[in-house]
Amino acid sequence: MPVKDEEPKKMFYSIGEVARMFNVNTSLIRFWEGEFDIIRPQKNKKGNRLFTQKDVDNFHIIYHLVKERGFTLQGAKDKMKGNPNDTVNNAEVVKSLQKVKSFLLELKEQL
Repeated sequence: MPVKDEEPKKMFYSIGEVARMFNVNTSLIRFWEGEFDIIRPQKNKKGNRLFTQKDVDNFHIIYHLVKERGFTLQGAKDKMKGNPNDTVNNAEVVKSLQKVKSFLLELKEQL
């Protein structure tokens, strides 16, 4: 399960925060940023990347396709270009199901 939903929504996230959300290295975040043109972080005066919630949502989709479904990077790019709405909807369904699973497992532990 990539993202912890307990974290409050912010205007901008650092690269370290995004990496922790998905439990990956910051180098993978930088790599995906270069590979996928839908990721467009702003940079501050120091050159640090500042990711918006939209960027995080796009990372969700990329993570879902590459890490959970096993797509190659090119396959993920093609899938996102071919039918982006379908891809987003599928990622949202998986995210919702993961929340339900977590809730049920927590409930099971309490019983």
